[in-house]
Amino acid sequence: MLHTKDGGKSWLRVPVSPKLPGEPISITALGPDYAEMTTSSGAVYVTDNGGRNWKAQVKETIDSTLNRTISSGVSGASYFTGSIIGVIRDLKGKYLAISSRGNFFLTWQPGQEFWIPRARETSRRIQSMGFIQGDSKNGVWMSTRGGGLGFTESNVDFDSVNGFDFISSPIKTGGYGILDVAFKTKDELWVACGGGILYKSMNRGKTWEKEPETEKITGNLYKIKFFNSESGFVLGSNGVLLKYLPGKNY
Repeated sequence: MLHTKDGGKSWLRVPVSPKLPGEPISITALGPDYAEMTTSSGAVYVTDNGGRNWKAQVKETIDSTLNRTISSGVSGASYFTGSIIGVIRDLKGKYLAISSRGNFFLTWQPGQEFWIPRARETSRRIQSMGFIQGDSKNGVWMSTRGGGLGFTESNVDFDSVNGFDFISSPIKTGGYGILDVAFKTKDELWVACGGGILYKSMNRGKTWEKEPETEKITGNLYKIKFFNSESGFVLGSNGVLLKYLPGKNY
């Protein structure tokens, strides 16, 4: 792990204990010398002194949680391989995580002692998940293998142990998996798929149209990020980086 205080001109190595449960998979800078880190085992740590010391926020790993709650009826929990993928943090520190097999997902929020495993509402395995406009108060989206996509209503309950209710969106990707979803505004959203395909909706996912300018791209498009309504980028395989041009799209 590396840390810079001068905009990347120089970097300092931050030592990470070999006893850390899992591998570090995400880190969020929250202020000067203040950051939050998660690991592949579901550990969450906070530092306020540039990484010299870390304080655990979760009392047990996901493995331990599932061993304790395996009778909760979460489909696929008994096949858990000990690691999570697709860890996403919202603006207030709430987290979503997907089991490495995509059998189920988990949530955590500040103040909770452990992650809450939640069953998926479909027979298809989970491909990806995220927060609508980066905030849990706006809801959660989930994509499933083969191009399925659904959205929850706003203000999903992170305290409840029940699953979330996802409303299916009528997108037809031809079987390509949906790897990321990004909201440009509260109504306009974009979807990145395998095969170099982008889809756009102007009515919050009720109808969709394909972006023709990206059809010649060979490879997958993995990540979409809008910084505001005029600035956005798409990251793909083989070094592909697309820039959003207002009026021309990508």
